[in-house]
Amino acid sequence: MMLSEALFKAGEEGLDAIRRKLRQRHRRPGSYKTLRPGPYTPMWNECRIALRAELKPYGTKVRLARYLGIHPQRLSDFLAGHRRMPDAELTLQLLHWLAAKRSGLDLSI
Repeated sequence: MMLSEALFKAGEEGLDAIRRKLRQRHRRPGSYKTLRPGPYTPMWNECRIALRAELKPYGTKVRLARYLGIHPQRLSDFLAGHRRMPDAELTLQLLHWLAAKRSGLDLSI
């Protein structure tokens, strides 16, 4: 009787190990590791504040979105919402636009 109990317990443990392996295999590698805006992105937070200050005049946000080639709602997600961050190329374009705007040249016209 003890031998059958031991075999049954070993079988259950083996089945649990197989289930764990299968669950791990179906997960996407690196998922949920995307950096989100928040306290761990202080440089993006400062950039967002500077951009929002320059986007106060009416229509500026739409013109900037056209210049970047993105939808205005996506720009709002980057600047107002705390859900998304732009990729590196778009961030560089935003910084270039900001520097030009502060020097008196509006690239989005």
